[in-house]
Amino acid sequence: MKYSLILVALLGFSASAAMATEVKQEAPEPTNITVVCPTGSCEKAPVVQKVEVINPIELAKVEEPKPQTQKEDVLDENQDIIISVVGQGVAPMNTSSPAQAYALAKRAAVADAYRLIAEKVKGVRIDGQDLIKNMMVKRSTVRTSVKAMVRNANIVETTFKEGLCEVEMEIILSHSDFAQ
Repeated sequence: MKYSLILVALLGFSASAAMATEVKQEAPEPTNITVVCPTGSCEKAPVVQKVEVINPIELAKVEEPKPQTQKEDVLDENQDIIISVVGQGVAPMNTSSPAQAYALAKRAAVADAYRLIAEKVKGVRIDGQDLIKNMMVKRSTVRTSVKAMVRNANIVETTFKEGLCEVEMEIILSHSDFAQ
């Protein structure tokens, strides 16, 4: 009862104010205001927000903002794309000499760099599986795989320190490599 009186007072005030001032408007003044009290015994009066009515003609003029997208490299006919990656490999503990450790770490780093190039060019396939028992995860398995042929990749730099070998590798992609 109390809120219906407030609602009538608000609507009456807005109607009388609209009649008192003659302003030419294309869209009508909003009058759909609903006051709801879920329990029926609210102590504070709910906040009434102004509802804006938009003319359908004006709505067609309003353009939605375009989402910001990250610029993606596109392989044009006139331009080449250089993809650069850093592969890492660790020397195993049970080697017979430091030279063998270096050679094995470098081989692992080169293989990692090839994998990284293939991931960037072709993408990664991800397969996942969860075993749930009694509403609890018992086992979760995620497998990633890449299937690609990488040719003409060049090693730019190789660094080896404290058992870690890093190989910087790059590949230059041109439109003619993929055109058929």
